[in-house]
Amino acid sequence: MSTVQSFARIWASAIAGTSYVPMSGDEVIDLLDELTSQLVNALLDEPFSADTARDAGARLVTSHFTGSGTIERSVQVLGERLLDELGLLHNERLADRVSRLQGSLAAGYAQALRERTLGEQEAIRSAVLDARDEAEAALRASEAKFRAMFTDAAIGIGISDMTGRVVEANTALLRMTGTTRQEALTSNVRGYIHPEDKQDGLWDPFERVLRGEQDHYRVEKRLCRPDGGWVWAHVTCSLVRDDAGVPLFAVSVMEDVTERHALQERLRYQASHDPLTGLPNRALFLERLSSVFATERETPGQGRVGMCYLDLDGFKVINDSLGHAVGDRLLVSVARRLDEAIAGPGRLIARMGGDEFVVLAEGTSGTDEAVGIAETVLAALQPPVRIGGHELSVTASIGIVERPVSGTTSADLVRDADITQYWAKADGKGRWRVYDPERNAHEVVRFTLSAALPAAMEHKEFYVEYQPLVRLGDERTVGVEALVRWQHPQLGRLGPDRFIDLAEETGLIVPLGRWVLRTACAQARSWLDRFGVDAPFVSVNLAVRQSREPNLVADVQAALSDNGLPPHLLQLELTESAIMGTADEPLDALRTLADMGVRIAIDDFGTGYSNLAYLRHLPVNELKIAGSFVEGLRAADRTDPVDAQIVATLVTLAHALGLTVTAEGVETPAQAERLRRIGCDSGQGWLFARPGPADTIDRLLEAG
Repeated sequence: MSTVQSFARIWASAIAGTSYVPMSGDEVIDLLDELTSQLVNALLDEPFSADTARDAGARLVTSHFTGSGTIERSVQVLGERLLDELGLLHNERLADRVSRLQGSLAAGYAQALRERTLGEQEAIRSAVLDARDEAEAALRASEAKFRAMFTDAAIGIGISDMTGRVVEANTALLRMTGTTRQEALTSNVRGYIHPEDKQDGLWDPFERVLRGEQDHYRVEKRLCRPDGGWVWAHVTCSLVRDDAGVPLFAVSVMEDVTERHALQERLRYQASHDPLTGLPNRALFLERLSSVFATERETPGQGRVGMCYLDLDGFKVINDSLGHAVGDRLLVSVARRLDEAIAGPGRLIARMGGDEFVVLAEGTSGTDEAVGIAETVLAALQPPVRIGGHELSVTASIGIVERPVSGTTSADLVRDADITQYWAKADGKGRWRVYDPERNAHEVVRFTLSAALPAAMEHKEFYVEYQPLVRLGDERTVGVEALVRWQHPQLGRLGPDRFIDLAEETGLIVPLGRWVLRTACAQARSWLDRFGVDAPFVSVNLAVRQSREPNLVADVQAALSDNGLPPHLLQLELTESAIMGTADEPLDALRTLADMGVRIAIDDFGTGYSNLAYLRHLPVNELKIAGSFVEGLRAADRTDPVDAQIVATLVTLAHALGLTVTAEGVETPAQAERLRRIGCDSGQGWLFARPGPADTIDRLLEAG
């Protein structure tokens, strides 16, 4: 038996006895088998549409399944058993679709049932009006027919005079309103009005009918009962006039739709609340947020709003390692803690999906209040959660936005809170961050630059500047560092601090670094051709990702051979952190390059691992001391003794290991002189020259 057939039999069993239908048991199963196939196809189809379920609901009514229990049990079995029979019980996306199919099934059923009822009502109304116009000879027969129809009708019928006094009520209406016949005939229609309906004006059309200003109307409204309860009724009211057009009485036909309203309320709740945690879902959150802005439009400049957007840290690890069942229970526990800790007037806690939650606070007094909510959330999540023998620690990263409602939009609010949540996660997790427009602008620029990097390579927007490395003993230029720049079409000249990290993140650093290497080698060859033995070596920075590129050695060999540049005129600079933490394979590549004669230098030495003993095992030729250590030597009249001692120690160690030393950030003659006395081999900095085009190096070399 197929899954569809199995579910059809479950469905048939669920609705058995709820309605009288002129069908055999096999015919019922055949009908439900067909409807089940349509629902399953709609559930799995892309794109998804719930219209098929609406048609299925209508088919139930046209097949005479009109009992009040039919639709309730159909909706119930659809939600509880369909995904189970399909083996897709824990699929949240399909669970959401099933909820929508339930709603459409109920809507189609209700619409078809309503149309059927309206047909009956119209027939009754026609019978009432026809009775007035029948010939006198057939009057008694018509009255007998009307009385039978009036008395035995399954829907309530009441007749009132033009003052609203009830003059006739059938059995169904008495049962619906919970009154006896005597009580009904001594009452006024206005006594059945629900207090809230008086304020909403739902009974105004009835008053116009009694005044003869309107012939009929339809409405759904509540009728009060003597026991204090009330029922929802679909009311059709018609005015009956005599031959002269004078109003005589009003006929009201009423259908009890209380069960349908209750079902609609349940479906509305399911559509607006997360089925796992019971919290409001994204749809209800956005609806509430929209109402905040709608209120602001009515009274501009009066309100503020705060939002805390939070994402659980490490939830995916828990879900993947311990299973979705544990993850779901953790989400339920988190939702309960949030609700207990921060629920209150003007606040809405919603699950946005996955492990993301949001707190909406209306009428906030300022940023401090939103921060207080975030700190309360973090405190509530601090105690471990015990689930199935596991003690789970959970933290959250929270993005906070608090501002006047005027001058922003709901989309801006959600976007900024979401962005700020990512900042909190990037800054270390388990914390909150407040939205910062300046940081956001910076992030937007970073994103813009990152997106523009590939096109910049194609459009040849990058260029290389050169800064000399000067021997301190005789102030001759012995080397040149190649520094890449970006001539951005809108932002102008950008230094490497603006885009190198982005190039690393996107992987573009590899082709960009390869281009810089080839460009620098070509320029070094030009200097060799022009200045011979006095030509400087060229020093090229090597990014971490480049150092781990499998084709590094081949790229360097190609750059040297294509330009005919001797290997000793090329120096590759790596940061201390990169080279100290290098794995065996990249380290082997550096040793191969060193064996070829290529110089290897550690850039910004002293700012990273500073593992001095490890230096003796590395294929390094030179240390470049970070400018932060040289800073203390710049003043002519005083020297920082700590910086001086550090630099002296580094120089001594480097020379002991057979390495040369270049000091970065040399800006004053006093610095250069002190470094020379300490024994530092070379210097680099603005004292000698700022980075510039190749012809500035030409002039330095020409001047000797």
